[in-house]
Amino acid sequence: MSEKNIGNLREYTVSELSGAVKRTIEDTFGLVRVKGELGRVTRAASGHVYLDLKDEKAVISGVMWKGMAARLAIKPEQGMEVVATGRMSTFPGQSRYQLIIDSLEPAGVGALMALFEERKKKLAAEGLFAPERKRPLPFLPKVIGVVTSPSGAVIRDILHRLRERFPRHVIVWPTLVQGRGAEEKIVEAIRGFNALRPGGDIPRPDVLIVARGGGSLEDLWCFNEEMVARAAAASEIPLISAVGHETDTTLIDYASDKRAPTPTAAAEFAVPVRAELLAEVLNKERRFTGAVTRMFETRRSALVSAARGLGRPEDILGAATQRLDRASDRLRSGLRGRLDTALTALARASGRLTPGLLAAGFGQREHKIGVLWSRIETRTERIVADRGSRLQASARMLAAVSYESVLERGFALVRAKDGTLLRRAGDAAEGAGGEIQFADGVRAVHFDGAAPSKSPKSPAKSASQKETPKPDEAGKPRQPRLFD
Repeated sequence: MSEKNIGNLREYTVSELSGAVKRTIEDTFGLVRVKGELGRVTRAASGHVYLDLKDEKAVISGVMWKGMAARLAIKPEQGMEVVATGRMSTFPGQSRYQLIIDSLEPAGVGALMALFEERKKKLAAEGLFAPERKRPLPFLPKVIGVVTSPSGAVIRDILHRLRERFPRHVIVWPTLVQGRGAEEKIVEAIRGFNALRPGGDIPRPDVLIVARGGGSLEDLWCFNEEMVARAAAASEIPLISAVGHETDTTLIDYASDKRAPTPTAAAEFAVPVRAELLAEVLNKERRFTGAVTRMFETRRSALVSAARGLGRPEDILGAATQRLDRASDRLRSGLRGRLDTALTALARASGRLTPGLLAAGFGQREHKIGVLWSRIETRTERIVADRGSRLQASARMLAAVSYESVLERGFALVRAKDGTLLRRAGDAAEGAGGEIQFADGVRAVHFDGAAPSKSPKSPAKSASQKETPKPDEAGKPRQPRLFD
């Protein structure tokens, strides 16, 4: 190109050129559908979703604004094959073009099924679908918890079937069952029921039903989310899944303790038929009554047969009754004869009891008593004399060891003024008063001079060998001063 032609070219600013490119791309690609595999998928704190669409040769950046992302039926994940509908635009700040996505859907059912199978294999390998983890349903629950939409026909079908079979207390946890964010609400409901404690203000359910009506694979996809399957497997309360129709299968069906083909069937699994129970109880009552009646009839027949073999009671007891009558007559006659014999002996004895005989008898008794009393007096005197001798000996011994006898031999007791006994010279403080007790009385004393220092104990000396008191400062022996 010549310099003249270059000089005729229009000169753009960076912003003008970027805006011109943006208008050109938006005008040319105002509405496009792009099929590709999801690469990087990022959800910003603002709620916008940023992702990459790619194939074997190229990559296109895409963005989905918060409002559109909230209405997605599926959660976009890396590796998912999708069809994105939107418009092309540019982002001037980074000089790149991007696809503004208005809708995002799987590229056919096959893509979703492939993702479903991949998740199923992963969770099965972790043991979430193992049969030993599944808990039995209670036979007759008191409270049933239902996780579903409160406005759909599902809850009405469940309540209607429960009323027909066996009315129970039902607690409904309203939640989304379709669309973006439904999986989080379902998990929250399952965990919320499990968080209830027995005896609380809200009763804890004995069994849970997670239910939804039929729909397309995209409509039911929230029940194929990994977090929902894990919440169902971790539920402490037995859980029944009732999602879609009989032909629909979701991951929660594998993780639950019982799969019901429909919500109505889930209600049938939850409770038995009350009428059938009543009929069974009545049937068992009739059988029990019949068995008891037959048992009593058999026992009665056996008793009648045994009674025939025993014979008549009159025949068995007749001879014994006659023997009893004869024995009674002999006993009466014997008692009468014994009484007559005793009266005759008494009359004879009374005839021999003269006053002289009675006096002689009483005299012998008095003599025996006098002899016995004399023996008692003699024995008593000996005992008293012996006890007196022992008492006198003890008194003499007590007098011999009494301190008063010691005083009589020339010893004395020295006491402080308060009556405390003083055993050594050092026990008396200088200038203190006291008293000395002799055999014939007590004299007051006053102690002079300092107390001697204590010395080791020496063998005791006799009265004749006792040391004289040490002299005081004037050279005179220290003596206690006596006062009248």
